[in-house]
Amino acid sequence: MDSTSLAFLKTLLDAPGPSAYEALPARAWRAEAATLTDHVHVDITGNCFATLNPGGAPKVLLAGHIDEIGVMVTHIDDDGFLSFDTIGGWDHQVFVGQRVELLARGGRLPGLIGKKAIHLIAKDDRDKVTKAEDLWIDIGASSRAEAEALVEIGDAGVLASRVLEFPKGRLVSRALDNRVGSFVVLEALRRLTAEPPRAQVVAAVTSREEISYTGGGARPGATGLAPTVAVVVDVTHATDIPGSDKKKHGDAKLGGGPVLTRGAAINPVVFELLRESARAEGIPFRIEASSRDTYTDADSIFNATTGVATGLVSVPLRYMHSPNEMVALEDLDATARLLAAFARRIDATTSFLPH
Repeated sequence: MDSTSLAFLKTLLDAPGPSAYEALPARAWRAEAATLTDHVHVDITGNCFATLNPGGAPKVLLAGHIDEIGVMVTHIDDDGFLSFDTIGGWDHQVFVGQRVELLARGGRLPGLIGKKAIHLIAKDDRDKVTKAEDLWIDIGASSRAEAEALVEIGDAGVLASRVLEFPKGRLVSRALDNRVGSFVVLEALRRLTAEPPRAQVVAAVTSREEISYTGGGARPGATGLAPTVAVVVDVTHATDIPGSDKKKHGDAKLGGGPVLTRGAAINPVVFELLRESARAEGIPFRIEASSRDTYTDADSIFNATTGVATGLVSVPLRYMHSPNEMVALEDLDATARLLAAFARRIDATTSFLPH
């Protein structure tokens, strides 16, 4: 990965953008997309699109959601402390002792998540599981009026952390799920600009995936775009950590390449083309089984309009939905290469009808 792409990735990861509040990372994504194509737009749900070869056929959609999990202010008490609810699926134990960054009307507002000190907790209560309703956000205000001058009900935020680079090309961030998907689809487009495909290729980032099992932004985005074929890029659990059950959760590891899903919401022709593309390019990959829903945007896109031939490619990720998720940069590069190779294999004669 070159320095330009890495700098763009870091910008994406550090921009706070919880579900339904994705404007900051989406703005950064569109700015980068505009350096690759003149055909960039955003729709009413916050999805962003960048199109290459608009006259080509068929229409290929490469999609990754750009939102992340976060928190939302639900109440301000008389002493200026903020109650909050979760945006997306959290392990509530993660919140204790964390700093937050709220997207307030005056800009990014720092705060911290408070809990009683261990000394003040009754002995019988110390082993109880902490929940969000037991915690609060402290922004340094001493009254409701002081707090309301800075923040209001419905303001969203994220845990405050920045990208870290670890040895052996490991990258750590709170927002890898799924900024890496939004990054990869644009990197695939970048590769395709050097060798344009016969198909029309649309790189897209979708909104609200983390909070909506009915489709988030992906369903209206795919409906408006009406692609013939789509590949969704998301993350999957890396099981190369202590205690993982590979028989239950699959065998994926950092540096092992992308993971191709077979099963529900997956068009078999798309899967085979992805597998053939990986083999032709010498890209290592794993296969993941999905007997029911994939719990990704693939489920929504597969059923959009009259149906879209859909595939799912996932990047192995450690410590999902935590402030310190981890990926291998080589997996991001391999996934972008795979998507570009897949798009070049497709032309107007390609049939996606199941055999």
